Amino acid sequence: MTHKHLHTAEDGITRCWWGKDHLDYRNYHDVEWGRPVSKDFRLFEKICLEGFQSGLSWLTILRKRENFRHAFSGFDFNKITGFDDNNVSQLLQNSGIIRHRGKIEATINNAHRALELVEEFGSLAAYIWGWEPASPEPHIGKGEYSHPIPSITRTSQLLSKDLKNRGWKFIGPTTAYAFMQAMGLVNDHMEGCAIREIVESMRSEFEPPNQQFCRQSSD
Repeated sequence: MTHKHLHTAEDGITRCWWGKDHLDYRNYHDVEWGRPVSKDFRLFEKICLEGFQSGLSWLTILRKRENFRHAFSGFDFNKITGFDDNNVSQLLQNSGIIRHRGKIEATINNAHRALELVEEFGSLAAYIWGWEPASPEPHIGKGEYSHPIPSITRTSQLLSKDLKNRGWKFIGPTTAYAFMQAMGLVNDHMEGCAIREIVESMRSEFEPPNQQFCRQSSD
């Protein structure tokens, strides 16, 4: 691993290169990104925010996250399924979030789809953790700035396809992989990053939710 993919900050901690530029990024990198998540509403938040991030910087989303949480009832998909056209109109006037009609309507749609997964698998978490790769996967395409973290993998393609088949929106394979990274389905902290071993230890102790889901290994 070349040093350009790592950065040692003034606090003496070596981190992945992307965690160096802003304190918001650094905090997110150190205490959240890659740590396994099992709570349904947190998972739904992450998958929705990755969709909102499409075409924008993640820093923009981080700085608006509390506004998103307030606007979308803490990403409680049980409540979001009750949103109607009036709610959409109000959200489109909310300058604290990303006012993109398609993404807002996708979040409401996906709340309904999340409830369907809960009914089928017992929880959203049980479904998501059924996609955990058995081993590291090769890249498909290049990650941003040619760094060695993939932006798409075979699993993210399959997860995206399955969710789309179930009616989810704004969940392409790149968004799916960003979600997998964020919620700990994979550990993509760089070799040499001080947080990598912490996350790996958490993953080794983590007990995935009871899974009734056996995914297809091919199309």
